[in-house]
Amino acid sequence: MAWVSEASAHPAGPPHHPAARPAPPDPAALGRLTPLAALRALDASPRGLDEQQAQLRLERYGENTVPEARPPGRPLRFARSLRDPFSVVLLVLGLVSAAVAAWATAAVITVLVLVSSVLRSTGEHRAERAAAGLRELVAATATVRRRPAPGADPRVREIPFDQLVPGDVVLLAPGDVVPADVRLLRATGLTLHQPALTGESAPVARAAVDDPPPGELPQQPQLCLQGGSVATGSGTGVVLATGADTFRARQSRAVPCRPAAGTVFHRALGGITWTLIRLMLCAAVLVLAAHTLLRGPALDTVPLAVAVAVALTPEMLPVVVNVSLARGAVRLARERSVIVRRLPALHDLGAMRVLCTDKTGTLTRDRPVVHRALDPAGRPAPEVLRWAAVNAHWTLQLAELPAPDALDEALLRAAGPGRETGVAAVPFDPVRRRATAVVREPEHPGTHTVVVKGAVEDVLGCCSHLRTAAGEQLELDEVRRARVLARAGREADAGLRLLAVATARRPGRTPTTAERGLTLLGFVALRDDLAPGAGEALAALARHGVAVKVLTGDHPATAARACRDLGLDPGPPDAVVTGAQTDALDDAELAELARSRTVFARCTPAHKARVVQVLRAAGQPTGFLGDGVNDLPALRAADVGICPRGAAEVTRAGADVVLTGKDLTAIDRALSCGRETTRNITTYLRVVLSSNLGNVLAMLVAGLLLPFLPMLPLQVLVQNLCFDAAQLAFAFDRAGPAPGGGPAAPSRPAGLRPRAFTSFVLRFGALNAAADLATFAALGWLLSQDSAAGLDAHAVFHAGWFTENLLTQALVIWLLRPGSARRLPLPVALAVAGLTAVGLLLPLSPLAGALGLTATLPGAYYPLLGGVLALYAGALCFTRARYRSAISIL
Repeated sequence: MAWVSEASAHPAGPPHHPAARPAPPDPAALGRLTPLAALRALDASPRGLDEQQAQLRLERYGENTVPEARPPGRPLRFARSLRDPFSVVLLVLGLVSAAVAAWATAAVITVLVLVSSVLRSTGEHRAERAAAGLRELVAATATVRRRPAPGADPRVREIPFDQLVPGDVVLLAPGDVVPADVRLLRATGLTLHQPALTGESAPVARAAVDDPPPGELPQQPQLCLQGGSVATGSGTGVVLATGADTFRARQSRAVPCRPAAGTVFHRALGGITWTLIRLMLCAAVLVLAAHTLLRGPALDTVPLAVAVAVALTPEMLPVVVNVSLARGAVRLARERSVIVRRLPALHDLGAMRVLCTDKTGTLTRDRPVVHRALDPAGRPAPEVLRWAAVNAHWTLQLAELPAPDALDEALLRAAGPGRETGVAAVPFDPVRRRATAVVREPEHPGTHTVVVKGAVEDVLGCCSHLRTAAGEQLELDEVRRARVLARAGREADAGLRLLAVATARRPGRTPTTAERGLTLLGFVALRDDLAPGAGEALAALARHGVAVKVLTGDHPATAARACRDLGLDPGPPDAVVTGAQTDALDDAELAELARSRTVFARCTPAHKARVVQVLRAAGQPTGFLGDGVNDLPALRAADVGICPRGAAEVTRAGADVVLTGKDLTAIDRALSCGRETTRNITTYLRVVLSSNLGNVLAMLVAGLLLPFLPMLPLQVLVQNLCFDAAQLAFAFDRAGPAPGGGPAAPSRPAGLRPRAFTSFVLRFGALNAAADLATFAALGWLLSQDSAAGLDAHAVFHAGWFTENLLTQALVIWLLRPGSARRLPLPVALAVAGLTAVGLLLPLSPLAGALGLTATLPGAYYPLLGGVLALYAGALCFTRARYRSAISIL
């Protein structure tokens, strides 16, 4: 497994080309070696590499950067957008139209597909550019030990992260970001924050052990993995892996990408597409069969059958969908709150029924806050917090630590340092698990006070007495010791992190840090600091009908405590599901458990992804909110992956939605925008499908009863194009007050549901067909009158039905739009007015002859048409009132 030395790997010739990059060794195997064996395997030295060695390795193994997928160019994005189901259907219809010489239909369909694809590819390109602007570098340089030349003395210097190579010796101090995967050679009180790797909020101890215990890489005590940050102490280590070979990069590569067709949006759109394809084929076949049986084979029937198929196709759906999604994404980006990297994710947000979320770094911040201070009996004791802050302050000052750890920061935020003067200090280390400060109190000259804080068991072992609330000192016998430990256990079970605080006042001029004979003052309880807006975001999700599941690698009690602080009921203690429990369940059992439980703790990345997968398989559109590398599998397994502003760069690259606001309330805005966008799309589909189906049904009936075509193919195409152009207004619609003063945005998840559409379209399509047939009856009665003598019945039918069709479609746009019909937004009002004007004026215009609308309608037709429209509007309002709840969530 040893790497060959640079001398043998690079003879006198030029360095290897990057394409010839040799396979690196296994970092896991190297990390389990002793420090000396690891250095030998890497052909390195504790004195560091020399500059020539470092340069050769940089050329050989590449820069220390995480490889990212190159974003596709505009041509590739455009080509991918053509794979949209409706775009494929429209292209096939265009080819059929061209085959039967219906060039106008083929041209219009081609233009619609091109416009839709351009809108979609442009929107995704802009979202990708905005997401790229979010990448922030936390640290730019690393401290390394290198030699200017072979045999020279080593020097400590700063180099850019991307210049690190395997075998470099790096120095770690508090606040440093671990720049690569490092095997420790030496460590003093070193602890790491690595929630992005493991999900644990508490710092973990690290030491240069020679015989590491078995376990996964993030839990190995001798390893510091790229992406962690130093909380306390210092360390020196040798770089095992850089760039694409680090644990973080390999974990990212191991996660398969979510197939686009697997999202809620594409599944729903695919179901609607195949429903329409079946309807189109049936309608076209029925038209051909009916006209062939009644009048024999005729070539002019083929264009009519194509026109009927086109009439059933929502040609503007790709345009409306992409314009709606792009407008929603642009609006969220302009508000500087959300960036949508994948446009269909906006619909998936609206359809989301379950949101699984990480805890650490997402719902909580990577730092604790003081919850309360207690005496040994569990009563409030502010004095305990004051002494803990004194210890934190003087430990920081006298031990010359570069920065306090997270617990000391929390104590200093909660209480000031006091009036004591520091004399000596011993900092915290993972072995002793306590910190000691010696101070001089102004009230007690000639004495020193030893203040110790740390883990309960370790501090308690140094105590001989405890202080009561009344100030009395009692001997700490076995009974009292057991009671104190039981009290601490109850606090820990409640999800709080405890620090014990003890003091001892000692006379004399020479200070001593001896930790014996102390008096226990009590405990300081700390909890996770909640992320800004996290509680409000969870409350908003509940109002929107979205269930929240917390999936975390943290301790069950800590996770449950954070949920309670956020207003989310985790249930009784035994209701928290652990990763070990999920391993014992099959998918069906886990899905049933996931429906009823809220908190899943001690979860690995695989556990999180599995919970998301079983919820999706159970028919629950599921989102995932996370910030760490360990959340990446779950992000990609979800229908929509969401990450907060401070997420790891690889997590942002894998997410569909990135929150750029300072708090999580941006989720509420994104969810509302997603549902409004879905509402616009479903409104278009309701209107176009019910109206088109009604027209086709009427055309089939009329074709069987009349000895001529009720409408010419060109007229069908023109009225269909007018209707489609008017419905583009739905992409610009905004939610308004609902009837009765209720909220316009649905309080339940909204999505494209094929079965619901089928039921809705059949009901309202039948109403539209009835209005058309009533118009046919009125036209037949009018033509039977003596006053109609000399009129061309064919032309009158064509012109009369053309006008009625556009006016009924204007009514459908007006009355089937969700919200109040009295408060139409300007785009919809203009669409209704435009359709009405075209329906009334086009048959009277100079263009009428070119469309075959050669007859001037008799004046008596318009009162009859007004009566039909009034009855149709009444029927629409009645049916709409009965199915209002269905309309609001379809």
